[in-house]
Amino acid sequence: MRVFGIQPEGKFSEYVHTPFQIDHEEKVLEDWLESNPDGIIEDGNILIIGRQVATNLGGFIDLLGVDREGNVVVMELKRDRTPRDTIAQSLEYASFAEQLDIKQLEKILHLYENDESLRLAEHHREYFELGSDEAVAFNKEQRIVVVGQRITPEIRQTASFLRSNGIRVTCVEFSFFKDNNGTPLLSQEIVVGKESVKQTHVASGSLPIITEEVFLASLDDNGRAVFSRILELAKRKSMPVHWGTKGFSLNADIEGIHVAICFVYPPDSVYRQTIRTALLDRGGVEQKTAVPEKMLQDLREQAEGTGLFVPAGRDLKCHIKRKLSDTEIDLLLTWCESMKKAIQEYGLKE
Repeated sequence: MRVFGIQPEGKFSEYVHTPFQIDHEEKVLEDWLESNPDGIIEDGNILIIGRQVATNLGGFIDLLGVDREGNVVVMELKRDRTPRDTIAQSLEYASFAEQLDIKQLEKILHLYENDESLRLAEHHREYFELGSDEAVAFNKEQRIVVVGQRITPEIRQTASFLRSNGIRVTCVEFSFFKDNNGTPLLSQEIVVGKESVKQTHVASGSLPIITEEVFLASLDDNGRAVFSRILELAKRKSMPVHWGTKGFSLNADIEGIHVAICFVYPPDSVYRQTIRTALLDRGGVEQKTAVPEKMLQDLREQAEGTGLFVPAGRDLKCHIKRKLSDTEIDLLLTWCESMKKAIQEYGLKE
């Protein structure tokens, strides 16, 4: 494939094809796929839930994801293996993925996102913006995606054969180019796929933990005004903050045991720019503390009374889409302090 840029005067300027192995390492391509999961498969996006996921036979799946229907997607980079080895390893990894139940998939997600509060079903629903009437059964089918700079005829033929026999295989070719100024360009083409016993241990690589500086820089002005005040409250009132790969949780401390009050997410996360309560779910107050049911209901009503929260599963969420007044932010902070007071008053469950 030849790729051209169009100059202002209408002339073509050809991009120079750059072999992947010269300027890039496999990790770079893996990073790109991880950051741009849209368009990899022929029928939509992929929610990435794991990277370098350890299998029961000693292998490591490059990227593990879930599609809109809840099917597990095994993504493998071709590297320098023979066509036979590439297909064999992909099938081996898919056979491992077939045995994973939702708890194990959720555990992989926890390791990947470094956040044990996440629930796969809710995370998936938010990512794909599913309606309340759209039900998903996880891992009913497994899909294979083979990615490489060149998908050989042997791989294409075998992948097409597998597809014709009900195994959903997609093959994607990537090519890299540079213009005369060194500007990189990536082309992507789906070359196959456009035609129509449980494991006892799972492991996955993790995304890096975000810092306060990077987190605040990722917010818009509306979110920064609110979330910076929450972080100031945490420092002032000695409320532990646990940083994850995207956002943070605000916690109450009971003799060294931390109980989540709420979770805070930036605009580029699955949950957008939101505050999500930890009253009844996500390993929060109901599960860890002796706060009575009536008090939990009062705290929920207090949050709803601010006019900022709406239901989100068993809990509530506040989506920061506009500038909040100082009074509204004060109401949020007061609610957080009320949560801390209740948690510390009633203590942990025995």
